[in-house]
Amino acid sequence: MTQGWSATQQSRATTNTRVTNRLENRRRDYSHVTEIDREPTFHDRNQGVLGCKHYQRAAKLQAHCCGKWDTCRFCHDEVSDHNIVRNLITTMLCMYCGTVQPAGQDCINEGCRRRVAKYYCKECKLWDSDPRKNIYHCYDCGICRIGKGLGIDYFHCKKCNVCMAISLKGRHKCIERNLESDCPICGEYMFTSTTTVIFMPCGHCIHYKCHQEYIQTSYQCPTCLKSLADMTDYFRRIDQALAQQQMPQEYSNLYNQIYCNDCEKKCFAKFHFMYHKCVNCRGYNTKVLNTADQNLIPPEELKQINALASMLVNSANPAAAGDTADASSVQEPSTSRRASAAGRGASRRASMVQRGVQFWCHQCQASTNPVMVAGSQRCGTCDSDFLEQL
Repeated sequence: MTQGWSATQQSRATTNTRVTNRLENRRRDYSHVTEIDREPTFHDRNQGVLGCKHYQRAAKLQAHCCGKWDTCRFCHDEVSDHNIVRNLITTMLCMYCGTVQPAGQDCINEGCRRRVAKYYCKECKLWDSDPRKNIYHCYDCGICRIGKGLGIDYFHCKKCNVCMAISLKGRHKCIERNLESDCPICGEYMFTSTTTVIFMPCGHCIHYKCHQEYIQTSYQCPTCLKSLADMTDYFRRIDQALAQQQMPQEYSNLYNQIYCNDCEKKCFAKFHFMYHKCVNCRGYNTKVLNTADQNLIPPEELKQINALASMLVNSANPAAAGDTADASSVQEPSTSRRASAAGRGASRRASMVQRGVQFWCHQCQASTNPVMVAGSQRCGTCDSDFLEQL
């Protein structure tokens, strides 16, 4: 139903545009061509390649809206207060001989007859002679796209209404009219964008350059907040860090109700200032909904949460049981053992700081060189003690 409504609206808009741009409605004489208009432009002047910075072509087009002569629609839009309607272009100028003629691939001048572009699309009024490009026209998209063609290296997904790499056929998550949206980072409309667009594992699309910059600071999709990659190793590091940290006693009976962005389920987790583990998918890509007392949590969920917390502690300290058994056979007094262990730990931390061992700070989410403050390691940036050795 949505696709039918969209097609109807697009048809009406195109009809209205054609009515307002008919030749009899023009208020100026567009048949006059100046010598400046006839001067050729170059894609590469040193090599003698005709065109502009956007395309290689030997033809100029006349904008149907204002009558200006430009090498391409981008050249027109950059210096105008309006955008060209490219499928309404009917006239071109051959830059080889300067002849004004109907839009086409070959010059109609008997003395010229040269081909103005290797590729020409009569639907999009697109000319291009770049030997490095392969271009095809998709009638479902309604525009030309870079590639060898449908069924060769691209296919058109009817539901997403976009051409995709043929390797994604049957392997991508369909989202209706997926590409008919703005890039969540730069805000450019992606359906007609000339910048490379990629599809994230969740199915949403984004500019490739924007994606490369965005993942330097976040692992969540900017649209739906799902994880952009396999975060198992990162979540394991959080498990180890949390197992070594103890929340203050006053928070021991508090629990947070959370929503997991990855598995899209709600559950409870032990209260923490930063991280909450989902009991369903075991991930930390969660957000807090509310805080509840222990008495308000169903006994089954409470048992599951405590079992998960115990498992994390045991997995982070696999030698805990062995250390306890050995300690009973050692004849050294307990106070001496604690003092010597504390001394060894302090000296080890000091040597690690001196050697510049890198740590990960979970507070400021960055690697750091720790500093010793009152006998404990703290982040050199935010002064947090929530550190993990890298």
